[in-house]
Amino acid sequence: MTKLGEYLAVKSVNKSEVARRSGLSKARINQLTLNDSTKLRADELYLIALAMGVNPCELLEFVCAGLKLKKQK
Repeated sequence: MTKLGEYLAVKSVNKSEVARRSGLSKARINQLTLNDSTKLRADELYLIALAMGVNPCELLEFVCAGLKLKKQK
């Protein structure tokens, strides 16, 4: 499960409802929530956040929580 999938599970969100509200296909939502190699685009993240009624920054921070800058040499 991806970080987006974890977020939807924590919030008890229905993926079909998110797909309907966001305009993204159910298949795309499933890819984004189940397949770690699938890349989430910024526009998709924004639409998903709007469909869920959450601040897009909150969703972005959750999905990207583990990212760190590389150390300078």
